[in-house]
Amino acid sequence: MDGLSIDQIQVFLAIVDQGSFSAAARQLNRAQSAVTYTVRKLEEQVGTALFDRSGYRPILTEAGRVLLPRAQRISEDVQTFRLQARGVAGGLEPELSFALDTMFPMPLFLALLKTFRNRYPSIQPRIYVESMGAATRLILDGTCTLGIIVSFAGDGLGLRRVPLLDVELVVVAAPNHPLAQLTGPLTPEVMREHLQLVLTDRSGLTGHRDHGVYATETWRLGDLGAKHAMLRAGMGWGSMPLHMVADDLCQGHLVRLATTEWAGTVQVPKIPISVACRADRPIGPAAQWMMEHLADITARPSGS
Repeated sequence: MDGLSIDQIQVFLAIVDQGSFSAAARQLNRAQSAVTYTVRKLEEQVGTALFDRSGYRPILTEAGRVLLPRAQRISEDVQTFRLQARGVAGGLEPELSFALDTMFPMPLFLALLKTFRNRYPSIQPRIYVESMGAATRLILDGTCTLGIIVSFAGDGLGLRRVPLLDVELVVVAAPNHPLAQLTGPLTPEVMREHLQLVLTDRSGLTGHRDHGVYATETWRLGDLGAKHAMLRAGMGWGSMPLHMVADDLCQGHLVRLATTEWAGTVQVPKIPISVACRADRPIGPAAQWMMEHLADITARPSGS
C-alpha cells in the first residue's frame, strides 16, 4: 500500500460520483485511459477489484462499497488540511478557544457558531463553560483567546471588553416550597429563614460581590445547571437568569417570587455580559470577527 496516493482516491470518488469512467474523465479534465489506468493501479494497491465492469456502467464491488466511506473521509480530511494550511499561511488562527459564562443565552452562541463554522471551516473551536470569574480566569491565564463573561469579573484586569447584553434575573422556588405558599412580596426577614442556593465563584475574582444573599443558611454551587436542578427539586430558593427558567415558569415547575427589595434596590439587578480578550495580546482575524459579530447579534431587536 506504499504507493497509494490522494489522486487515486479522488479518481475513485469521481467515478462513483459521476457514474462512469468517461464522465469522471470529463469532470477531472483527463483522458479516459488515464482514469482507467489510475483505478487499475489503485486496485493493485488494495489487492482486489473496486468496480464490476461487466455491465454498461461500472458498479461498486463489495470491497468498493466497504472502502467508499473511508475514501470519502480521506478526501474530506485532505480538503480540510488544505483550507487550514492556507489559513495559517494567511495569518488565520488554527484554533479559537472560548470561555463562555453560563449566564449567556446558549441559543445566541450556537447560532453564531454555525455562522462561524461556515465562514472559517478550517478553524477548530475549543469551548469552556464556566461561571462568574472562572470564565475570566481562563482569558487571563491564556487558556482562552476570547471570553463571554460577566462584565464586573473583568474590572481592572487588563482586558479589552465589548458590552453585549444584560441578563435579567428572577427569584424562584419550586411550587411546593414554603416561600411559594406565601402571598405578597417577600421581605428579607422572611427569606432569611429559608435555605438559599447561591452561585459561587470558584476563581475568587468576584468573591467580594455577595449581593442578594439573605438566608442564614446557604448552599453554594459552582455550577448554574446544578443550581437549576436543585431549585426545581424544591431544595431551596434563589435567583436564576430568566431565559433559563422561562419554560419552567410557564409549565409550573418553578414559580416567581416577588420581593420587597433586592440588594438595596426595588428590582433584582440585571447582570451585564461582555465579550473580552487580553488587551496586551493581539488577536487573529477569526477572533476579531467573532467579537464584532457577537456585538452585532446581541444588539439586534428580539426576533430579528
